Amino acid sequence: MGFIKSIKRFDTNYDVKLSTYAVPYMIGEIKRYIRDDGPIKVSRGIKELGIKIRELQKENINKKGKELTMEELEKELKISKEDISLALEANHTVESIDSNYYTDNKEGNSIHLIEKISSDKNEEELITNKLAIKQLIEGLDNRDKEIILLRFYKDKTQSQVAKILGITQVQVSRLERKILDNMKMKLIS
Repeated sequence: MGFIKSIKRFDTNYDVKLSTYAVPYMIGEIKRYIRDDGPIKVSRGIKELGIKIRELQKENINKKGKELTMEELEKELKISKEDISLALEANHTVESIDSNYYTDNKEGNSIHLIEKISSDKNEEELITNKLAIKQLIEGLDNRDKEIILLRFYKDKTQSQVAKILGITQVQVSRLERKILDNMKMKLIS
């Protein structure tokens, strides 16, 4: 588009070649496009939804002193949480993982974003452990599975689990210890 616009606006009286005039014009058009539209094209509807959500949040902060939760936004706007998340994330700028995150002006050292987000954890080992635990849980009987899922995946207390299962907290504690010991033995063997 920049080339076409430069042809339309080129005047032979400039005493320069078309290429000398067109190249900076095209570069300017590219920069304008990226500045105005961003490197990732987001639909107008999503942008407008993001603006509407932010305005709704501002109103709620002014009235009640707190932001609306995802559930409250979902009820208010009658749209899914996924659409809300998409709209809120759509206007964030995209950062290169090679961009500088921090620069020490005294020594000139810089930390890149990739260094900040990289993990020292052994991802393969984490995945292997998660799969092993999943298999162990699947091998449990229904009551034992429910105890483990409620305690460690639903963050329920032993008392809450006891109420759900209709047993005492002491029984939950003993069963939990027994189940975990059995899982540990299976994992080791």
